[in-house]
Amino acid sequence: MSKAPANGRHLLVGVEASGTFPVEYRFAHAKSGNRHLVVVFANFSAPDDYGWSNGVFDNVRANILWIRDRFHGMNSYYLCKEMDFGLEESVAALIFNVMKALSLTPDDVTLWGGSKGGSAALYFGLRYGFRNIVSIVPQFLIGTYVRKVHPRVAAFMLGEGVPEENVRAVDAILPDLVRSEAHRTANIYLLSSPQDEQYPEQVEPFLGLFQRYENFNFIYSESPFITDHTQVTRRNVPALMGILNLLADGLPPRLGHVRNGYEEPDRDPSAITSYLTATSVVRGEEFPPPVVTAPAPQEEVRRDAVRFTGYARGAVRVVVWEHGKYLGQTDVAADGSWSWELGRAWSRGKHPVKLYGVAPEGFQTARIEVNFTAVDGADTAATVPAGPGTQPPSLDSVLSGAEESLSAPVVLEPMAHEQVMDPRVVFAGSATGAAQVGFWESGVLLGRAEVAPNGSWSWDSGRPWSEGMHVVDVFTVDASGGKSPVTRVLFTVMNASAGAATTPYYGGNH
Repeated sequence: MSKAPANGRHLLVGVEASGTFPVEYRFAHAKSGNRHLVVVFANFSAPDDYGWSNGVFDNVRANILWIRDRFHGMNSYYLCKEMDFGLEESVAALIFNVMKALSLTPDDVTLWGGSKGGSAALYFGLRYGFRNIVSIVPQFLIGTYVRKVHPRVAAFMLGEGVPEENVRAVDAILPDLVRSEAHRTANIYLLSSPQDEQYPEQVEPFLGLFQRYENFNFIYSESPFITDHTQVTRRNVPALMGILNLLADGLPPRLGHVRNGYEEPDRDPSAITSYLTATSVVRGEEFPPPVVTAPAPQEEVRRDAVRFTGYARGAVRVVVWEHGKYLGQTDVAADGSWSWELGRAWSRGKHPVKLYGVAPEGFQTARIEVNFTAVDGADTAATVPAGPGTQPPSLDSVLSGAEESLSAPVVLEPMAHEQVMDPRVVFAGSATGAAQVGFWESGVLLGRAEVAPNGSWSWDSGRPWSEGMHVVDVFTVDASGGKSPVTRVLFTVMNASAGAATTPYYGGNH
């Protein structure tokens, strides 16, 4: 999933799920072939738990990796959940994987953050040997701070009841790391102020620990215009951006070291492109989009009685948008079913509504669009497109209102993962006890077929299928509206262009 900010710099969104904890990220490619990576950690007030995501980095030339501090719905300082530091290891894995994909070394990376993010930048920078660290108004005694100021975060990080021994252990993490002089050659830029109410307890007692560091820079910001913790950062953003661009160009503000021309505009980007694709937050065929059973495509619905229903296998929630505006979301039940209502009457007219599913790890499905028309007056019953001479059951009785009372249909053609060499695909199989078979792809109802007395059935859409992979859900209903579980069929149309003289028919994942 990507979006283009106003300055034209695309943000790519993904999830690194190789570790114990899935880690969500945003990424922006460098400008003019710059060969540097800036890793950004979030503070407590960061929108959506992504720090410095308000455009302040628009003119920074480096690659930018924003890491979200949101795990199981909570902040964590990027460190731990109930003292499980597998969370920290998962965050480090993301950084090193991106660094490797860019063919960089720790010397080519700057870690950046303010407040909570400043503590994380300092910790990860020293712990894992990154060359440049910009730490803005950090907290050193992390356990004490979250216990006093953020008790819910304290319980999440330190465990139920916030045991005193865990508070002391997390308090010691950052001071002990600095005291060990594990990475004395790092370029460290630490910003604080006596006007910061946290300075006397959280910063000043620990400055002496940096005496033996070769390039420790303490930016002491004192001004009558600084009134609190957050103002320290705001008053120093221009100077900080200047430092950051020097670091991105391989020119740390340090006497005796000069480097120019740290750019490779013609460098092959395939490795980072492959990594971003593999970890993209939007997944393909392995995580299909939700199926919408109501309203039906192009259905007219009374505008005060619009109710979306469907199922979303593997998702924990379904999110709803229209015209780029978030409308709401709903949880998915254990059986995969879901329903959602706007909570007010829809405006009269046509509505193109987009939906997607979200997995427990944060992955998202591709978007699907449902078009319906909101009207005044009586509600219009939703119907399933039917063959000649048949009366279809209502969608509610097919997939949302009825209990599963049948076995899943057997699909004999096409076979799972079959490569079909003809654009006209014929489905065939058996469904004992069923009256009809229905077919869905990417939330679109394709059609249905009658079941013969011996249980056999076949269905031909009558139109060519688009070339490529298709994921079709096949289900059955009996005469009373009872439904079956879904049989999912994955197949690939290999030669659609040879026989398709008209516009390709179905393209659920194209």
